[in-house]
Amino acid sequence: MTALPAGVPDTEELLGWLEERARAHPFEVERARLDHLDGWSFERTTGNLVHRSGRFFTVEGLRVATSDGERAAAWHQPIIVQPEVGILGILVKEFDGVPRFLMQAKMEPGNSNLLQISPTVQATRSNYTTAHHGAPVRYLEYFRGPGRGHVLADVLQSEHGSWFHRKSNRNMIVRVRGDVPEHEDFRWLDLEQIGRLLRLDNVINMDARTVLSCLPLPETEEGGTPLHSGTELLSRFTEERSRHELTAHRVPLADLPGWSRGPWSVTHEDGRYFGVVGVHVRAGSREVAQWSQPLFEPVGTGVVAFLFRRIGGVPHLLAHAKVEAGFADTVELAPTVQCVPDNHAHLPRERRPRFLDAVLGADPAAIRYEARHSEEGGRFLGAESRYLFVEADETLAPLDPPPGYLWVAPEQFAGLLRHNHYVDVQARTLLSCLTTGAVRL
Repeated sequence: MTALPAGVPDTEELLGWLEERARAHPFEVERARLDHLDGWSFERTTGNLVHRSGRFFTVEGLRVATSDGERAAAWHQPIIVQPEVGILGILVKEFDGVPRFLMQAKMEPGNSNLLQISPTVQATRSNYTTAHHGAPVRYLEYFRGPGRGHVLADVLQSEHGSWFHRKSNRNMIVRVRGDVPEHEDFRWLDLEQIGRLLRLDNVINMDARTVLSCLPLPETEEGGTPLHSGTELLSRFTEERSRHELTAHRVPLADLPGWSRGPWSVTHEDGRYFGVVGVHVRAGSREVAQWSQPLFEPVGTGVVAFLFRRIGGVPHLLAHAKVEAGFADTVELAPTVQCVPDNHAHLPRERRPRFLDAVLGADPAAIRYEARHSEEGGRFLGAESRYLFVEADETLAPLDPPPGYLWVAPEQFAGLLRHNHYVDVQARTLLSCLTTGAVRL
């Protein structure tokens, strides 16, 4: 029988529930040598890091070249190759006319605090087909097959294009009406509760945020028309995709130029960007109680920010048509700034990411939202970013922005999110702050 506890839990009670679930299960993550990972090994011929089952994912090399007709760049890097499509799904059910979302307290080895709030279902195909010989994924039946509920959203979206090679997940929201079996690691939360939790650091995980971005925006009484019509916006974005060339070829991880492999990690010769490291994991609440795996560990904390301003009375976000090596379609719409500043600290100001200094030096009064959020804790170790909305003016963010930047109204983003591969995962995190009411522009 589906039931809610008496009263509506406040933020402190929900944080207490998370702490209680963390105490209820043994969680442990220990660094390990790459050549001591159970089930993993470096292939003799390629040096690629692979699992003995042939499933899950591999760590390979990537050779990249990009050009926009004026500037060109080329580099080599390790990349995660995981061609299977996973399911990220949230169940929705009305209680006394209020929609509530079934969220899970889920451990991921790369999260700094390990346990965060995740979707109802967060599973790769290898997980939900039990390639790990573990327990079945709870509530999966609501997202697969003819017996599932009413689908509110179902769209393929990319993951981090700088670290994954053409990786997509199925983002789903499914409404149910009947009883849903209860489990102590899951709670029904309304949007207001989720929005409050999104204002806190490292509580709502990346997979939950990307699914929540697919929700409709809250209704407002504001009128006005976006700067660009829908057709014009798509035309400008298509032009950005057309003017960029990207070639990305998978190559052996062994002897990858600029990278070296030691017993504990694969690292860049300059000490920047990220490394590939190994961990042993114990997690009492997961489908498998213990395992080993490689993780990507970034060097430094990211900064992800939308500059915004009102144009004709309508809020607009300054989006960057960003190229990333792992995107399936070369370019996706990203926030105004999306980078790890430490990777650019050695460069002269004119070569640093555009608008980065404006965000880092923003007047605190102009910052309408700021929180630290973890990136994908299942594949990245300690990857966190400062996420911000920063109000701008004509001097900081002109109506006619530099090439590669577009003014996009939030409702236009909502329309693009009904389609595959238009909006990147970092932008979706910030958009989830709008759909849940964590911030209002």
